[in-house]
Amino acid sequence: MNIAIVTGASSGMGRESVIQLAERFGGSLTEIWVVARRKERLQELKRRVSVPLRIFALDLTQRESLAVLERELEIRKPQVRFLVCAAGSGKMGAIGASLLETETGMVRLNCEALCGVTHVTLPWMRPHSRVILYASAVAFLPQPGFGIYAATKAFVLSYGRALRAELRGRGIAVTVVCPGAVKTEFFSARQMKALPFYKKLVMADCRKVVRLALQDSRRGRELSVYGPFLNAFRVFVKLIPHGVILRVMPVQTERIKENED
Repeated sequence: MNIAIVTGASSGMGRESVIQLAERFGGSLTEIWVVARRKERLQELKRRVSVPLRIFALDLTQRESLAVLERELEIRKPQVRFLVCAAGSGKMGAIGASLLETETGMVRLNCEALCGVTHVTLPWMRPHSRVILYASAVAFLPQPGFGIYAATKAFVLSYGRALRAELRGRGIAVTVVCPGAVKTEFFSARQMKALPFYKKLVMADCRKVVRLALQDSRRGRELSVYGPFLNAFRVFVKLIPHGVILRVMPVQTERIKENED
């Protein structure tokens, strides 16, 4: 039984990952296990793809939800060919300006839940399996006004690089995806207006970001960064001290829900 597991599957890049995995690898996948909180969105997705979906309507910040996934793996004993971790949440605004639960919730979902899903899935992965972790280009540089979210994505980047080194001997590829702003349902007209202009200029199409992520995973690349601007940005922040950049960097203070699943 060959499966893929996709978290954050009800929207955005998680949903698009399910669609493209079904299109490209449907012949070799018995099922795709889709994980998100919104069950109705997962049921709608079930009608969108040809590969059978096994639905897990779970809140991954809850330990009991992770236990559900762990038990199902132990019962069915599949071979996990793909693990795609796309669940995440992000809000703009100064640190301390949001509710405590909002700020700590970003850490639980973006970091702890990702670690938990990876931990319970790894025993079921074999040589030539692939792990795709969705981080963000904000992982490359601290982001005043978006500080907690950026810090969680820096964690994902570091975690993914370490995981890649550890799994190399098992023949399992790990790719960390670091897009900039991506066109999804979460950016309303009001949210778009509040985005810094430079993020609007490089806003990417979700389908293209996911397509490149799958291609880079197949090629065994460590990072998947969409577009020449963000690749140049990644080099720039390596060359210039972060302290210098942060002195002149505009601060986004209006709170904006960027992604949540």
